[in-house]
Amino acid sequence: MRRKHNMKAFLKNYRQSPRKVRLVAGLMRGKNIAEAITELDFLAKRAGLPIKKLLLSAVSNAKQMGVEKENLFIKELRVDKGITMKRMMPAAMGTGHRINKRTSHITLLLGHHPSVPSLNKEGRKGR
Repeated sequence: MRRKHNMKAFLKNYRQSPRKVRLVAGLMRGKNIAEAITELDFLAKRAGLPIKKLLLSAVSNAKQMGVEKENLFIKELRVDKGITMKRMMPAAMGTGHRINKRTSHITLLLGHHPSVPSLNKEGRKGR
């Protein structure tokens, strides 16, 4: 029995807060690849470019497994929080306030629609 492979790509410690990246991720879930790439090209959000690069990387991984690009869609696009870098900002009377510089972990999982079987002359599936 052949093991089913998942077409995955990861982006770790991307230096933007998960809250902002999730706005873009929510738009992309469930779309086919061509649609998602076109939408990411014209999206006015900073997270659009890294997600597009991640998507192209996942498509390349799928191509290595022999899956055609036309059959692929975004099955899962998850944004988790990464490390938080703590910094200090000087404040009044010699005190300091903490600044949290948040990062994101982005996980992209592609699914593929099975190719349509060819029909013979009578309209039945061929053997």
